[in-house]
Amino acid sequence: MYRFLLSRQWVILTLVALLMVPAFTWLGFWQLNRHEQRVERNDLIAASLAAPAVPMTDLSSAGGAVDPDDRYRPVTATGVYDPGHEVVVRHRENDDGAMGYYVLTPLVRADGSAVMVNRGWVAAGREVTRVPEVAAPPGGEVTVTGRLMADESTGSTGIRERSGLPDGMVMMISSQERADAMGVPVLGGYLELTATDPEPADGEAQPAPLPEPDHTGIGAHFAYAVQWWLFAAGVPVGWVLLLRREVQDQRRADAKAAAGGGDGAGGPAREPAAAAGAS
Repeated sequence: MYRFLLSRQWVILTLVALLMVPAFTWLGFWQLNRHEQRVERNDLIAASLAAPAVPMTDLSSAGGAVDPDDRYRPVTATGVYDPGHEVVVRHRENDDGAMGYYVLTPLVRADGSAVMVNRGWVAAGREVTRVPEVAAPPGGEVTVTGRLMADESTGSTGIRERSGLPDGMVMMISSQERADAMGVPVLGGYLELTATDPEPADGEAQPAPLPEPDHTGIGAHFAYAVQWWLFAAGVPVGWVLLLRREVQDQRRADAKAAAGGGDGAGGPAREPAAAAGAS
């Protein structure tokens, strides 16, 4: 009855089913891990944003790197903007999906070191090879407050460095790259501006402030995990259903063959005498 399980078709089907179960199970745990990472990231952002502001020098140093656990922490810095070394960061979108630039301006502190300040977003001009018009930063000494951000890299952003960019343009925000370009020490990471004291007189003309990072959505990773596990559970169920259908088909075929054999016998044999009389 079950000899069909040794056929090539059923051997392949069984092997595929045996491979699909652990594969779907692994994909479910992978999505669950992404869900947990998203929840952990949201908790980190929420806790960081709620923390009191501290001087940026408490969490960063010249040539150093920002601790991942300190990302988004409110920090402050006091100094004088250096518009002569301002650059724009290419291919950045605002909340509406419009393409533009981040405006990155160094704030020179009293000790000669600098803090890179992302002053916000400006729209791209008609010519992508030309730096757009950007409102000048406030003059004189100011105290800026913002979110502490880590230096960008290809690994963290997916953006690749490019050579031959127009003067005043960069692809990513790197404190070390700006330190080399300026020839002064630059604190690791950068400050994403949220407030300036005193406020600039032309506030409306300044680059648009960047919104807080989203830390409420968790995506559909958990639902995807459950979906993959349901697929894994459905594979053996489907295999059994196919097996039962095959067995039923075999039984019907055997019953049909048996019925056909009885009809071929022609029913009860005639008596020899009657056969002779008929002849």
